[in-house]
Amino acid sequence: MKNSYKFFLNTDCKYFPCHKTADTECFNCLFCFCPLYALSDKCGGNFKFLPDGTKDCSECLLPHTEGGYEYIMHKFGEISELAGKKSDI
Repeated sequence: MKNSYKFFLNTDCKYFPCHKTADTECFNCLFCFCPLYALSDKCGGNFKFLPDGTKDCSECLLPHTEGGYEYIMHKFGEISELAGKKSDI
């Protein structure tokens, strides 16, 4: 599925991989900035809040793994609602 609408691998990125992973060949870079970040503690990923309140997603691989695209599309209604727009997805 290399470089499809659901998957994109960018090994030329100076940050690649941006998260620790054992499988760099299947690391999905499509959601370089995770759209679920705005959902705070309702994103479903492996995150923690730092003492200053910053959300730390450095241990989360959810958007970068197989099935990540589908999961994010499933949560798109919540993202859209947060933005104040109605989603048809």
